[in-house]
Amino acid sequence: MPSNKLQYKKMPLEELVVLSQQNDLKALEELIKREQKNVFAAFSYLSNKQENVADLTQEALFRVAKNIQNLKNPKLFKSWLNQIITNLFYDELRKSQKKIETVSLDEEPENAPPIKFQLLDKKCKPHEKCVSSELERIIKNAIIALPEQFRIAIILREFQGLSYEEIATATHSSIGTVKSRIARARVKLQEDLKTYI
Repeated sequence: MPSNKLQYKKMPLEELVVLSQQNDLKALEELIKREQKNVFAAFSYLSNKQENVADLTQEALFRVAKNIQNLKNPKLFKSWLNQIITNLFYDELRKSQKKIETVSLDEEPENAPPIKFQLLDKKCKPHEKCVSSELERIIKNAIIALPEQFRIAIILREFQGLSYEEIATATHSSIGTVKSRIARARVKLQEDLKTYI
């Protein structure tokens, strides 16, 4: 078994999965480190409540660590991980649909900070960086505005790199349905973003 961290960093994903299944904690740690950015990115595009993204990411990675032994084929790790992400997202949707938040328009919330208007963002010195981050925010908002099924399909395809078959498995849909959702999501995004891109 490998002894230093450098060897783990160079390992292919499948090998890390196999070692993790053999209770190699360093391999599992490297596997989690490698995947956490992708998981976070997926949730940040799926969830319209950004305050939930970190919790959802943590829960997904916890489930990976806890259930890695149950994965029969290490080659299917990415699909399995995306199934976890999709299931957690659907669970979150069901929870948020059950509890409807009410906000009084008459009173200010307790401990609310005073509203400040800032006309210039001094951090955006390089013009390109400012435009790029603004465009990224616009694209993200357009994706979040998509209907859930379209959003999940386009994120699993474009951001997670899954095949149509893998997306169909993760979303319990037919391949035809997946292709249709992705095509419709792309058309909707093109319409919404045509003034920006």
